[in-house]
Amino acid sequence: MTAEIICVGTELLLGDILNTNAQFLSRELAELGISVLHQHVIGDNPQRLRELVAQAAARSDLLVFSGGLGPTEDDLTKETVAQAFGDTLAFDAAEWDKIVAFFARTNRTPTENNRKQAMVPVRGHKIPNDHGTAPGAWFEDGRGHCAVLMPGVPREMKAMWAEQIRPALEQRQNCTIHSHTLRVLGGESSIASKVAPLFASANPTAAIYCKTGECEIRVTARAATAAQAETACTERLAEFRAILGDAAYDVDVPGLEYTVVRLLREKGLHAATAESCTGGLVAQRLTGVPGASEVFGYGFVTYAETAKQKLLGVDPALIRRWNVVSGPVAVAMAFGAAAASGAELAVGITGIAGPGGALPGKPVGTVYLTGADARTGTGWLQRLALSGYGERAVIRARAALYALDMLRRMALALPVPGALPVTSATPAETIDL
Repeated sequence: MTAEIICVGTELLLGDILNTNAQFLSRELAELGISVLHQHVIGDNPQRLRELVAQAAARSDLLVFSGGLGPTEDDLTKETVAQAFGDTLAFDAAEWDKIVAFFARTNRTPTENNRKQAMVPVRGHKIPNDHGTAPGAWFEDGRGHCAVLMPGVPREMKAMWAEQIRPALEQRQNCTIHSHTLRVLGGESSIASKVAPLFASANPTAAIYCKTGECEIRVTARAATAAQAETACTERLAEFRAILGDAAYDVDVPGLEYTVVRLLREKGLHAATAESCTGGLVAQRLTGVPGASEVFGYGFVTYAETAKQKLLGVDPALIRRWNVVSGPVAVAMAFGAAAASGAELAVGITGIAGPGGALPGKPVGTVYLTGADARTGTGWLQRLALSGYGERAVIRARAALYALDMLRRMALALPVPGALPVTSATPAETIDL
């Protein structure tokens, strides 16, 4: 089945409202195995809407609308789609009673133009809206093509989709569909080039989505039974992981911090952070995970040199000799955080997030990251070159992601690519990367 998403509203075209509905619907349709061919945003203009509906209905099986179901004169989506699908609208007294009751619950009285919202398809059918005044609508033509109309308010649209429309579409698909999302560290082009043949499959399908410093690979399988679909997904995910190795860090998690917290809990470990240029971003991400208090107790934000000295025990002579943005200071920060907190694992981060502050040989985006393992007195030191990402916020976010991955790798006893092995006693002269 192919689909097009049509979001109606002049306010969307003007940029007054962020169009989150299209993103939500695209993901939902992909999970159902329905291919989205086009997305459209169109203003409240009947003539342009008629032209678009005619074009979309001629080339796609399903049209999914949000918006344009209000009571005002320019809300003409329902009338326009009804005409395109050879249907008419009729007043629904029961729906009007629901609208009146909805207004009464908020001590309001509907106006005459609200009656427009009680007009429903004659050949098609209405879609109940238990979260607002405007019912949705379902239209079909003689070719098996259909259109579903939902309110533009995201809360109402998502509820109607989950309660009414998605179950109906699942039945029309005549199969069971399962999806899982694999999260992978690295850039989209690099990842996609390694696993390109796996994207060619029609079932299971796979799609890649780029994030900051990582990507999501969504695998969707269609099968006659839930067990068969799940098996197909699992087998395809295993193929991805076999190629991508330990860069593929987890399945169906919101972010890397969830994986880190889970691993720390499973291994009986605790972590601490010492952050300078990231300003607490790593700690923030960790503490955003429910249950993080079991494995994370200390986060040091040591932006000033004196804070590094006082809280982490960094030797002032080390800073004078090597500069605060250096490998020796990052090592001292990480091992100092582990000692001060009593945690088995710790990370130390210092760098230049910009836009100013560049040093000779150390441009904006230079970040030093150390992971320390207090159990063995060993660790890893990385110099990150993030200058190509420009914006301060992006540099900080990427540095935080590298730090979380450092914790993940240490919890799993994995090597850290591009990092130098260090100890708490490694001579500073050998680690000024």
